[in-house]
Amino acid sequence: MYITSETFIERIQVMKKTGFLRSGVIATLLLVVFLLGSPAVFAQDGADAAAVPVWHYVGAAFGLGLIAIGAALGIGKAAAAAAESIARQPSAASQITGAVNLPIFLMEGVAILAEVFVLLIVLMK
Repeated sequence: MYITSETFIERIQVMKKTGFLRSGVIATLLLVVFLLGSPAVFAQDGADAAAVPVWHYVGAAFGLGLIAIGAALGIGKAAAAAAESIARQPSAASQITGAVNLPIFLMEGVAILAEVFVLLIVLMK
């Protein structure tokens, strides 16, 4: 299947409406920042031994913040979609609630596991 310029423009417009384009641009920018910043981190010679052990605490705190923000956004979007669908069709509330609970619990479980891993990184260092 070939993509013509019209279908490409239509897909870009749909991505703008749904917000996928903005999130893709933000994810790409974050990836570029991390990839450009990594050579400076790996190029350290370790001469300053007093300042090196502190950086894993900063990284763990940053990672923990990203975990909390990501889990909150994911669970919030799922709950908002469930509430909207229940408001549209109240007779299907039990099926919608049952279908939404499992992904919410899985998102919360992944966030808790990630927080445990961050805590292990801090304690094992």
